[in-house]
Amino acid sequence: MELKKNQEIRVEITDLTNDGEGLGKIDGFPFFIKDTVPGDVVTATVMKAKKNYAFARLKQVITPSADRVRPECKVARSCGGCKIQALSYEAELKYKQSKVHNCLLRIGGIPEKVLSVAEEPIIGMEKPWRYRNKAQYPIGRDKDGRIVAGFYAGRTHDIIECSDCLLTPPEFQTILRTVIGFMEDYGISPYDENSGKGLVRHLLIRKGFKTGELMVCLVVTSKKFPHSEEFVQCLRGIPGMKSVTLNINAEKTNVILGKEVVVLDGQGYITDILGGLKFQISPLSFYQVNPVQCEKLYSKALEYADLSGEEEVWDVCCGIGTITLFLAGKAGRVHGLEIVPEAIEDAKVNAQINGIENADFIAAAAEDYMPAHTDISADVVVVDPPRKGLETSVLETIVKMNPKKVVYVSCDPATLARDIKVLLAAGYKLKKFVACDQFSHTSHVETVVLLSQQKPDDHIEIEINLDEIDATSAETKATYMKIQNWVQEKYGFHVTNLNIAQVKQKHGIIERENYNKPKSENSRQPGTTPEKENAITEALKFFKMI
Repeated sequence: MELKKNQEIRVEITDLTNDGEGLGKIDGFPFFIKDTVPGDVVTATVMKAKKNYAFARLKQVITPSADRVRPECKVARSCGGCKIQALSYEAELKYKQSKVHNCLLRIGGIPEKVLSVAEEPIIGMEKPWRYRNKAQYPIGRDKDGRIVAGFYAGRTHDIIECSDCLLTPPEFQTILRTVIGFMEDYGISPYDENSGKGLVRHLLIRKGFKTGELMVCLVVTSKKFPHSEEFVQCLRGIPGMKSVTLNINAEKTNVILGKEVVVLDGQGYITDILGGLKFQISPLSFYQVNPVQCEKLYSKALEYADLSGEEEVWDVCCGIGTITLFLAGKAGRVHGLEIVPEAIEDAKVNAQINGIENADFIAAAAEDYMPAHTDISADVVVVDPPRKGLETSVLETIVKMNPKKVVYVSCDPATLARDIKVLLAAGYKLKKFVACDQFSHTSHVETVVLLSQQKPDDHIEIEINLDEIDATSAETKATYMKIQNWVQEKYGFHVTNLNIAQVKQKHGIIERENYNKPKSENSRQPGTTPEKENAITEALKFFKMI
């Protein structure tokens, strides 16, 4: 099809892309048109034409789709955030569930009949507005020289002024206006990307939804921040304000936050409650932006893990330990692994705050740490990687660890499907998956997947004579967690479930086959060091099991 720039077309929108853009075809030739909804008949202007597809800008909706709604936000079309705000929420949930399903089908290569059995209904929101506990506003000047803040237009660094994003709490609007007013009153200049001059780059605001605590972090190019005392005074009057900090980012980069944080007032962090646990959140912490849906998401991950209290669990890409601490309440021992050192420090503090002693945390890149530690073992592995997914080396290590279950929490269905394909090829089975709407009115979606080595037909029926069970037998006297805690307290190191099982077997205590035998013919069973064997033996004596 021959097309020219600015040529007008008329087309019916039949689908949405993974990025939330409308897709329409003329004689089989695809056009991608932002701000359209499946079922719309529109006119659009061609912006860029390629050999096999073209991008066009919406000009007019001739016949609106039954799923089209009026966007609540005044800058919905120009802002790069809520791409599908014109889509009804019911249709949005269907789109997101279909998006996950299709990625697993096409990229993951999972048969439709398997998906239909494993798929659970998407977890939607009751109130899909004002759900974000965090916002990052770029600050600059408009064409008239006014200081403005808002969000970038799609695929640009042009700031769309927005003083009240409908995804954020009302307090954010007050804070934003206060900061802009302060900059105007004291002549504080915003950063200019082109010249590299100016002081203030971004404003980061966070809120603890359960605690009501507020954080302001101003991203600046220098530690020398004039009128810092006046800045603090401006913010102190806002109810809930607990932390005012500067983040230093002097680099010429698109990365928003630098590594250094300077506390101007308060603690340098805020706290929030999630799933009954208290979390300390610093400016650099990764913390899910939608706490309402996050509780549902993590509860589903915990449900899929189906822990009994004895399992050895690894939480890969653990952040500040949110999922780790959820798991710790049900597991024997949980190990959190995270590349960001500051997040690991927060995780350790969070464990201490909540009195959790069966969780430890390691600051390292998963792709470096896991392949280098071939002795690690797990009954369950939970992963929650960034959008890029897991490195091949991490997937290979998980396969070698041979856990009975892998729970994959994902924010990108495409990389999720790619990674799952590797695990399926290694012998795992897709048992369950569910999409969760963490980011209403955007094209993004979270997913939780359960993979298991257990085969659906691997079960037998047996009769148990309760009279033949010796309730005082050695294996019932102390749980794995009790033994682990005893060794940790007395000797200062951790022993795994496998270590305990191997030592118990040496002393003639019958163990479950999963613990004392390799889970596949080719898997290597790590041994127990003499030091750990001695400690476990002493624990068995203490609990009168030998």
